[in-house]
Amino acid sequence: MDKFKNKYRIQSHRMPGWDYSGNGIYFITLVTQNRECILGEIVDKKMKLSAFGKIVDHEWNKSFKIRNELFLDEYIIMPNHLHAIVVLDKNGIEKNGTHGSHGSHGSHDSNGTHVETHGRASLQSPIQSPEQSEKQSFIRKPKSISSFIGGFKSIINSKIDDYIDECHLDIPKYNRNNHFFQSNYHDHIIRNDKSYQNILKYIINNPLKWNDDKFNRDKKGKNNAQ
Repeated sequence: MDKFKNKYRIQSHRMPGWDYSGNGIYFITLVTQNRECILGEIVDKKMKLSAFGKIVDHEWNKSFKIRNELFLDEYIIMPNHLHAIVVLDKNGIEKNGTHGSHGSHGSHDSNGTHVETHGRASLQSPIQSPEQSEKQSFIRKPKSISSFIGGFKSIINSKIDDYIDECHLDIPKYNRNNHFFQSNYHDHIIRNDKSYQNILKYIINNPLKWNDDKFNRDKKGKNNAQ
C-alpha cells in the first residue's frame, strides 16, 4: 500500500494519464471483499448464481439500460468476481435494447499496440504527469467508467442490505466500511480485435477453468490475485 500526502491509500489499477471518461472498450473485473465466494458456485462447469449473485446480475444489466453512454458486451459472474467487456461511447448512439448492440466486434487499431495488457481506444487526452494523475485519481468524472463502477457498487451494497433485512439473515450488512465488492477494481483498455477475441474467449470459458482461476481462494500452489 502506497502513501499519498503521508496517508495510506489503496494502490489503484488505473492507468496513469488515461482519460477514463473518454470513449473506448474496457475489460472490467470486480472482486468480492476478501474474495468470498458469495455470488454462487460452479456446478458441472457451469455457474449457478446465489441469491446475492442474482441481485448483482439484475443490477448489472439494469445499469446499462439507464445509461445511454454505456453498452454491455459479454460478461460472466463467477463465485467471487465479475468479468465484463464494457463499451463507453458518448457520441449519441441510440440503443435498441439488444445485448452487445454497439457492434464492437471487428474493431481494429492501426498500430496494434496495447495499453496495459489490452486496449482499443486511442488516447483521449495528453499523458499527464504522475502528480497530475495522482490528484485527479480521487475525482470521478461524470459518465466515466469510474463513476459507473462507483455507482454500481453503491447500489449493490444497498440492494443486498435490503435482502438481508427482508430475509432476516444473521450476517453483517454492507456499507462504506464493509463493502460487498473490493474498493478497487481491475480494467484493461482493448485496442484491437485480437485482444478483444482473446478476452471474449477468456470470459466465456471462465467457468470451465474455475479450478485454476487466479481468483479462486481454494486454488493451491500459487499466489492468488487480490
